Amino acid sequence: PAADRAGRGTARRGILVRVTSACHTARRSCSGPAASDPLRVATAPRRVVPAGPWWRRMGLGQAAVLCRPSLKPTNERQKAVVAAFRHAWAGYRKFAWGHDELKPVSKSFSEWFGLGLTLIDALDTMWILGLKKEFEEARKWVSQRLLFQKNVDVNLFESTIRILGGLLSAFHLSGDVLFLKKAEDFGNRLMPAFQTPSKIPYSDVNIGTGVAHPPRWTSDSTVAEVTSIQLEFRELSRLTGVKKFQDAYMRYGGYLLLRCPPRVGAENRGEGGFSPVVSPIGAAASKERSPLCSPPCSLPCPPLPQEAVEEVTRRVHSLRGKKDGLVPISEPGKLTFVGELAHGRFSAKMDHLVCFLPGTLALGAHHGLPADHMELARALMDTCYQMNRQMETGLSPEIVHFNLHPQKSRKDVQVKAADRHNLLRPETVESLFYLYRLTGDRKYQDWGWELLRSFNTYTRVPSGGYSSISNVQDPRSPQPRDKMESFFLGETLKYLYLLFSDDPDLLSLDTYVFNTEAHPLPIWAPS
Repeated sequence: PAADRAGRGTARRGILVRVTSACHTARRSCSGPAASDPLRVATAPRRVVPAGPWWRRMGLGQAAVLCRPSLKPTNERQKAVVAAFRHAWAGYRKFAWGHDELKPVSKSFSEWFGLGLTLIDALDTMWILGLKKEFEEARKWVSQRLLFQKNVDVNLFESTIRILGGLLSAFHLSGDVLFLKKAEDFGNRLMPAFQTPSKIPYSDVNIGTGVAHPPRWTSDSTVAEVTSIQLEFRELSRLTGVKKFQDAYMRYGGYLLLRCPPRVGAENRGEGGFSPVVSPIGAAASKERSPLCSPPCSLPCPPLPQEAVEEVTRRVHSLRGKKDGLVPISEPGKLTFVGELAHGRFSAKMDHLVCFLPGTLALGAHHGLPADHMELARALMDTCYQMNRQMETGLSPEIVHFNLHPQKSRKDVQVKAADRHNLLRPETVESLFYLYRLTGDRKYQDWGWELLRSFNTYTRVPSGGYSSISNVQDPRSPQPRDKMESFFLGETLKYLYLLFSDDPDLLSLDTYVFNTEAHPLPIWAPS
């Protein structure tokens, strides 16, 4: 073991070279259908056996070696997505290059972490859409300008899913070791967040000074956030051979599974306790979908204990319970929706963020959870579609309230003035992608096409980019908010492009798992 540790740096450098070399060798040797369809991947990845027993002891004997010429759109709808991306990218490139987010109306930019969030979030989208020129230009910026030694606080959850996840996905798709090196550097700078008495990480960390802390407004960390980062840290361990990344999650992951309260909106105290909070399946809870609800994982996972499977099943079924369930039916259209429970009182409120849930339920059913999960997934997907369709712009507001009592001339979906904005969010198209992939029902493609047309009609800024809007109920004056979130390129347009593909092997759901920010990571077979 001592010799192992002493040689780890040399061994790791050798591994990176071997993996990268194997990727490029495979790329040169590919011919036939695999070369023209670069993201079609065999279920069992090709083996690359690097040096060093520590790698094999960790079960890291496989790497996804893929043939990767650029992909091209195959139909008119996919071409429309590419055109939308090019327009959004043109605005970012001209007015916000290297900055976090584009302000398309004022032709300027805004910063959050100062780490080029939009650029990193969009790397794998560009590769998947076949935009090789744009990808290479962004790659050059990452190589020359992306530096993490800076005095800035980053949110652990947001920076993990966007930056770490984006870099890891870019590495897997392109085989370019630059992205893995940047990912390891960034991962190291996030590690101080895990140095807490309970091992449950702090929400924020300064990547320059290494000082981590809870949010400024509370001493708590949101359980939904800290459980949503296992994919990225485990993948980083798999690729680098450095166990500390996955160990950081494993130390508190098991603790949470044993002690986490039944409502996913709970938060943890600094010493590992839990504080009572509202129980939504929305803003905070939506983040928890990746590790706890999606069966595939990026490392070989032990089978879930039977009692855990039964608990998940029971909780999904309880959502529809007549007495205390969170899934009632609206009037007059009989829409199934997910409400919230606040201090024992039910609210018929549903965030657009909850629209991740149909896709999660469908994916769970695909991987062996009860078939009636798919029934609920379809019902909730219909509701999410109506949340968009019943608005005058065809775009969903951020929050809706459902009508529970039959009343003349009242729609199912009611919107308060403070909630009628649209932030270009991906959750509806995300679930449309999963539902289409898993059912083959083309109505989900048609619904996605309606959404893309609405984005183009009401959020597109002529000079470049797309803007969130303040009023989805006023098609004559939707009131641009002058902000294009990074997830519009990283998630919304990516899911639309994949939704419009008729090739189930394009980023197959049996081969890849998407992280919370829609960055695909390979599902590794047990070694």
